[in-house]
Amino acid sequence: MISPWYLGVDLGGTKIGVSRFDVSTASVVEVERFPTGVECNPVDAIERVVYIARAWIEKTGSPPEAVGVSVGGMYDMDSGCMRHAPHLPLWDGFPIVSSLKEALEVPVFGENDANACALAEWRFGAGRGCDDLIFLTFGTGLGAGLILNGRLYRGGTGLAGEVGGIRVSDKGPPLREKPGCLEGFASGAGIARLTRDKLKEKQSSILPEEPTAKDVAEAARQGDPFSLSVFEECGHKLGEGLAILIDTLNPKRIILGSIFARCESLLRPSVEEAILKEARPEIGKACTIVPAELGESIGDYGAATVAALGVENALKKQT
Repeated sequence: MISPWYLGVDLGGTKIGVSRFDVSTASVVEVERFPTGVECNPVDAIERVVYIARAWIEKTGSPPEAVGVSVGGMYDMDSGCMRHAPHLPLWDGFPIVSSLKEALEVPVFGENDANACALAEWRFGAGRGCDDLIFLTFGTGLGAGLILNGRLYRGGTGLAGEVGGIRVSDKGPPLREKPGCLEGFASGAGIARLTRDKLKEKQSSILPEEPTAKDVAEAARQGDPFSLSVFEECGHKLGEGLAILIDTLNPKRIILGSIFARCESLLRPSVEEAILKEARPEIGKACTIVPAELGESIGDYGAATVAALGVENALKKQT
């Protein structure tokens, strides 16, 4: 007999991941991915998701218990629609949840990607056993999911965790149209922009003319002084931003995804130095900084966790 399963949909700016999560083993057992982009048509994309889902329904002989959607953009919990996503402009206002619910006739639950990943790390990754934690995406952009007192905190309008907009400097890459914001230093886009700005004043023989964050990381690992200085500045500003969160929310754990997980050795010394300087000692010492554990599968686990919690919350309401 096939175990109950959840369908996960990880909706991102460059790709969509469709996954099958086995409830009995608490693991992702199948994944299919396809590209998105600024010209991605939501109707066509949802049809492809449904096609994959129906193939798995036929294979397993049963529909999913629920569908979880992790949305890489501002997501409206009330309507189940994308609010705003510059990387997916055709999705603005598109009814993601109702479209999948109508096609598959099962419960569908949605969440923004930072919240979904926070839930996944809390249940299956570096946040296990900790009921007061902050997860930061630290990928192309910088967003956060907050688990406070054992519950996901969404805020008054569902947009809690927009930490990338915190200003940590008088100047810096103007991401979010806000020079000096944390995302301008602690994100893939920010690192790339910061590097290009610095290259106007200094030279690096090892970097290409239009370096990406990955280029800078590889050069830093090879000992390039310029690239090492970029990551040192990035780490210091990230640490200053984390100190604000530590003093404000008193988390026991901060989990950093993507770039930190891959570049921990380049970032941790300056991150910890800044936290030691900026955070209140008694609060800072109580918080550990750790890399995310789920790696490239975090989006798949995030979507599945959204489905699982949606089912659990629905059952609680019935009792």
